[in-house]
Amino acid sequence: MVPEKWMSDHVYNVLFLCTGNSARSNLAECILNREGEGRFKAFSAGSQPKDAVHPFALELLRIKNYPTGSLRSKSWNATGASYLDFVFTVCDKVASEVCPIWPGQPMTAHWGIPDPAAVGGTETERHQAFAQTYRMLHNRISVFMSLPLHSIDRLSLRRRLDEIGQPLPKTA
Repeated sequence: MVPEKWMSDHVYNVLFLCTGNSARSNLAECILNREGEGRFKAFSAGSQPKDAVHPFALELLRIKNYPTGSLRSKSWNATGASYLDFVFTVCDKVASEVCPIWPGQPMTAHWGIPDPAAVGGTETERHQAFAQTYRMLHNRISVFMSLPLHSIDRLSLRRRLDEIGQPLPKTA
C-alpha cells in the first residue's frame, strides 16, 4: 500500500542542505520551486550559514529570471517547513555532519556537487563554475521530478535517489 503522503496530488516538501547555504542549496531551491511548481515546495538551509547568498549565485538566478528577493542564507533550524518529504545534501561537508531529526521522517540522499564559490581564477572562470553547478543541479532535479513518486516503493525510491547523486563516469 502506498502511504497517503505519496499520492499524486500531494505537494512534496524538499530541503536542500549545504554548509554555508550561499550557493548550491539556494540554486537548487530556486530550480525546484520553478520547475516543480504545484508538485514540490523547495527550501534551502545550511549547518553554518554564511552572511548572505553568494553574489554570483544571485546574478545567475536573475539572468535566468528566477525571483531572488526572498533568498537568504539560513540555518537548518529555520527551514520554514512543518514537515519534509525529502532532504538532499548538495555539498560534501554536510553529508558527514550529524543532522537534526527532520519533521516528517523524510527520505534523504547525498547529491554532492563541487563548491563554485571555492573556484579561483578569473571572474569569467568563476562565473563558469556557477553555471556548471546550475546545470548539474538542474539535471539532477529534472531526473528527480520525473520519478513516479506516487507509485514507486520506498526501497526503489531510495535506490533511485542515491543514483541521482552519483557522479557521471569520466569520458576519454
